[in-house]
Amino acid sequence: MDKVVDKDRPVYVISVAAELVEMHPQTLRLYERKGLIKPKRSSGKTRLYSERDIEKLREIRRLTQELGVNLAGVEEIMRLRAELEALQARFEAEVARLKAEIGDRFQELERRALPPPGQTEKPSPKDRPVYVISVAAELVEMHPQTLRLYERKGLIKPKRSSGKTRLYSERDIEKLREIRRLTQELGVNLAGVEEIMRLRAELEALQARFEAEVARLKLLLLEKEKEEALGGG
Repeated sequence: MDKVVDKDRPVYVISVAAELVEMHPQTLRLYERKGLIKPKRSSGKTRLYSERDIEKLREIRRLTQELGVNLAGVEEIMRLRAELEALQARFEAEVARLKAEIGDRFQELERRALPPPGQTEKPSPKDRPVYVISVAAELVEMHPQTLRLYERKGLIKPKRSSGKTRLYSERDIEKLREIRRLTQELGVNLAGVEEIMRLRAELEALQARFEAEVARLKLLLLEKEKEEALGGG
């Protein structure tokens, strides 16, 4: 039987870790000062890196060397990845807890609680396309040509009117302001911005799925408790 590998076990000294990720030890120290990596310390204060640290360092190398992302962009990307992992763990733990509370009646209650066919969520007012490109560009203090570039890169996807005019929503304006912050204030290149915006979209989607699933399971749990109370009466 294969042994389970503990990815968080600190085993590599800095010279070995640097060789594994093809970096100079001084670079690893820099990333530690920036908070991108947090090696453990032995009782003698020697840095010890885990397999997970090695994976992170390889990803940092890919972002900086292959995509040309600066350290400010890397920090943002690694922070979002950590948020995603933490949210996924919370999601899985909460769903498992609620399903355990519902117990062996989960499938029966779930079948009875299926939503009616065709039921859809009400669209948010933030997604309503209202701003033509000249107004959107003025609101975010960018040139219209810059907005067209971001559209070609897939960073923003304005709707089109029946006459093919671009129309931007309030959510698009928020995204454009964030892109401006990343590019102008933090100096992140477009490859880094693409990665950050993709992770933000994943985080928002996971949060929405988390909230919807937990709300659904809580309703099933209430239904079970109500039936048990009636049966006990």
